Parts: sequence; structure tokens; C-alpha cells
Amino acid sequence: LHPMRIAGIGFRAGASEASLADALETAADGLPLDALATLEDKAASSLIRALATRLRMPVIAIPRARLGGIETLTQSPRVMGMLGTGSAAEALALAALAPGARLLAPRALSQDRMASAAIATGENQ
Repeated sequence: LHPMRIAGIGFRAGASEASLADALETAADGLPLDALATLEDKAASSLIRALATRLRMPVIAIPRARLGGIETLTQSPRVMGMLGTGSAAEALALAALAPGARLLAPRALSQDRMASAAIATGENQ
């Protein structure tokens, strides 16, 4: 049994499914993943749903309130102001697996900088 690997995905309004896929492929670097995690208010987005369907993965919806105070490797002042954490993607991945989850690397950005993804590993609680 391998530890769970969850991809946290953050994206801006105006992102495309290709933006999300680009960030995810860069972050995952070929590793098998178990699920995608995104903000609760974005979980119903056709973009994340299309990506999840194509990859045959569930989407975990994380409430904004769960992200505040999560320590991340990346520190974005913009994201800190909006969510109370340094990186949406990193915090989403960690929140989906907490407690005891760890990030495999800092978040990766899509080439158009419209989406970010980070992979966390740990035991799903």
C-alpha cells in the first residue's frame, strides 16, 4: 500500500483546463496520484471536473476556513491576504491529508501562471 498522494490545485478566474493540466503535470512529474483537492467554492468548476474525469480521480473540496495558518513552502503575499496561507495549492494538498502530511516540493505554476499545483503525501485520515 503506497501512502496517499493528493494534488492541491489553485487557479484564477480565466484559467483553462490546459492551465490546470500543465501545473499538475509539472508538479506530479509522473508520480501516480490518488485525488485532486481544490477550494470548496471551485470544486464544482467545469475545469476541475473535466480534469478529474479525464484523470479518473475524485475531487476533494476544502473549505477556505481550513487553509488559514497552514505552513507552506511558498509565500505569496497575495494568497496570504486572501486565504491566510502562503500557497493555495500547497495548503490544499496538505489540508486534504492532514495531519502529518508533507509536501513533496514547492508548488508548480502553469506556463500562463493561471494555475498552480502541489503534491502532498501522507496517510489519509
